[in-house]
Amino acid sequence: MFNTETITLSQIDETTAFIRGRISGSPKIAIVLGSGLGGLADAVEDAESIPYNEIPHWPTSTVLGHQGRLVNGKLEGRPALIMQGRAHYYEGYSMAQVTLPVRVFQRMGIETLIVTNAAGAVNPQFEAGDLMLITDHLNLIGMAGANPLRGPNLDTFGPRFPDMSRVYDRELQQLARQAAAEAGVLLREGVYICLAGPSFETPADLRFLRAIGADAVGMSTVPEVTIARHGGTRVLGISGMSNKANLDGNTITTHDEVLAAGRLLVPKMIRVIRGVLRQAGI
Repeated sequence: MFNTETITLSQIDETTAFIRGRISGSPKIAIVLGSGLGGLADAVEDAESIPYNEIPHWPTSTVLGHQGRLVNGKLEGRPALIMQGRAHYYEGYSMAQVTLPVRVFQRMGIETLIVTNAAGAVNPQFEAGDLMLITDHLNLIGMAGANPLRGPNLDTFGPRFPDMSRVYDRELQQLARQAAAEAGVLLREGVYICLAGPSFETPADLRFLRAIGADAVGMSTVPEVTIARHGGTRVLGISGMSNKANLDGNTITTHDEVLAAGRLLVPKMIRVIRGVLRQAGI
């Protein structure tokens, strides 16, 4: 497995050139689909797909529920590039590799990134099957040293010390609220926290996470979003609650449960994302 702590601009450009040579159009929107949520890509019109293992330097997911394809086409008439699954830090990739796709999107001229994930509901008011609009995040994995911006700064994209006070675009959040209301979808709101994984959290872990302000927990998204904001890309984040967090130790959490919840979440996610794309300014 190719693994490096840094990705060079030449590698990013090589990947970008390969994808441009395989797709038509110039998409301005990219969507990352999390565990069990790949069904959204089935809604793409005029779809062109590239398996990840054909794309130079692109990380290939080894996790069930991540189909591993880059899909180009149209959603609600808007050109969009969709990652049907993602790679994770816990799979053995460096943070630079996990976030390479976002760098490529920025090089391709993508202006808006929509990130989705399956997450555990830490907030006791949330239920499995709920959607949560991510209003902020806790970068616990980054605070512990695994920040995707570690290493030489790529000045082509952004500054050494990027501001993270407004990571999730407020206009996009409002569009998501409107889209959910119009579709009759309950849209929770809260703070997402990223852990390294792959083990699920202990009850003590979860009580700690709740105490510091987390509403949902997962093993992705934050690295991608950090890179997106470093490069000035607008971000909308939506989590699908795959299970209620095991705060008391009386239940067992499994990946099968996550995938099963995804089948319930996909129709809701499709309605909200379609609604966002239908609205002007995206």
